[in-house]
Amino acid sequence: MRNKIYCGMLIGILCSISIALMAQIQKAPDRKEGDGQYSQLIIRSVTLINGTGAPAYGPVDIVIEKNKIVQIASLGNPNGKINPARRPALKEGGKELNCEGMYAMPGFIDMHGHIGGREQGTPAEYVFKLWMAHGITTIRDPSAGNGLDWVLDQKRKSAANSITAPRIFAYTAFGMGSPTPIANAEQARAWVQQNAKNGADGIKFFGASPEVMDAAIRENKKLGLRSCAHHAQTDVARWNVLSSAKAGMTSMEHWYGLPEALFTDKTVQQFPVDYNYNSEQNRFEEAGKLWKQAAAPYTPHWNKVMDELLALDFTLDPTFNIYDANRDLHRARRAEWHEKYTLPSLWKFFEPSLQSHGSYWVNWGTEQEVEWKNNYRLWMTFINEYKNRGGRVTTGSDNGYIYQTYGFGYIRELELMREAGFHPLEVIRSATLYGAQALGVEKDLGTVEVGKLADLAIVNANPLKNLQVLYGTGAIELTGENKIVRTGGVQYTIKDGIVYDAKKLLADVQAIVDAEKKKTSWQLKQPGIE
Repeated sequence: MRNKIYCGMLIGILCSISIALMAQIQKAPDRKEGDGQYSQLIIRSVTLINGTGAPAYGPVDIVIEKNKIVQIASLGNPNGKINPARRPALKEGGKELNCEGMYAMPGFIDMHGHIGGREQGTPAEYVFKLWMAHGITTIRDPSAGNGLDWVLDQKRKSAANSITAPRIFAYTAFGMGSPTPIANAEQARAWVQQNAKNGADGIKFFGASPEVMDAAIRENKKLGLRSCAHHAQTDVARWNVLSSAKAGMTSMEHWYGLPEALFTDKTVQQFPVDYNYNSEQNRFEEAGKLWKQAAAPYTPHWNKVMDELLALDFTLDPTFNIYDANRDLHRARRAEWHEKYTLPSLWKFFEPSLQSHGSYWVNWGTEQEVEWKNNYRLWMTFINEYKNRGGRVTTGSDNGYIYQTYGFGYIRELELMREAGFHPLEVIRSATLYGAQALGVEKDLGTVEVGKLADLAIVNANPLKNLQVLYGTGAIELTGENKIVRTGGVQYTIKDGIVYDAKKLLADVQAIVDAEKKKTSWQLKQPGIE
């Protein structure tokens, strides 16, 4: 058995505690970064995108006391002179942060954030700082691949701000730690009850018998915990997304199990007769042909399934970015951040391999990419319409696989939501408020409002005009003097009232990568090129 519970690999579902411990990566060191909390922090003259879907407005002064937002003062016309009388006064011992010309948003929420992996060679510090450098202040770890105790330790330290890390919600993989496979409803309920006692925030499912799935999901809901699923092809023929939603599951990952709920002229995917699920080339090549086998957009059955999911208040977490390479492998491999910010061990993990999960480039080319491009069009149509009808769509990355580097892949997810048809304001709302709602923490997080925790991402460019300014590498602009410059990159990430220099965090990541390169005399090369 592999030493990590990989997303999409059913063999990880019943992984024992001892196996999970083998997967543990190096924990984050004690925090040295960040300033605050302050008795008073005033963010001056920033333009605010508050996360509710409301348009940007500013300039405003945002007043924070320790870790709470206590005032948002609108300062009038952006082109007018600010009346000093409208500005909140700085108290003795307070701190001002001049953000004139910058944009503030709620801290981003990554709903699918695996915390590194032994095979990827990615220590927690590397992963956490990449997330924080991109304004991500909260993550949901689906399947707790480093072991629940490990994740809960990092969660506690993040909550205490003793490490530099986003807030963490720990979802265990169903069956994790069980000495034997869970075979009936009684065993399922017992495992769920123990999982809650262990301190998990929820459960991630991959699949099981209908009896087991139904019992586990219902018991988890009864205990007040949340759940999600990657409905693996090995069980989806007998239990799809709609089955999970009706049993009380709160969200789904990727899209597996959704096209199957939309079938009208078949009950199973049209697998080739020589298909083998354990061959990832087989698995992902055929997955790219799945949406065209489902009911066509806006047809009666397509609408019926969507309406049922909406009525159940079900959350969709598509993770568009993680399969982006399937439709343009060259682009994903050549992303400009790989040279500076992708660890040599992670790059090696990405390369074609029969062992590394998600490195299934056995023979990938034009035919596969065309199928996946068509697949995306149908998938995005469903997701966008679900949002249009009032459904909750969140943003998750699943980074660390398939040429998606932590943090950078999350911003790519925002771009792909825009491609799907979301207005930029809807994209930001999915990345903030809707994530908080899906986690059940919208009273404290997800929007910039008085009374909420001070989690913000501040960037020195307008992300509504160009989401690419949120990448750590920024966006390219040509000045009036015909000079090529970079604009953007998150400037400040504020978590729990503590101000982090996001560009400094990114520099720390580069130093980690440079040290590994120096140690091994490694240079990035494209696969198969000497």
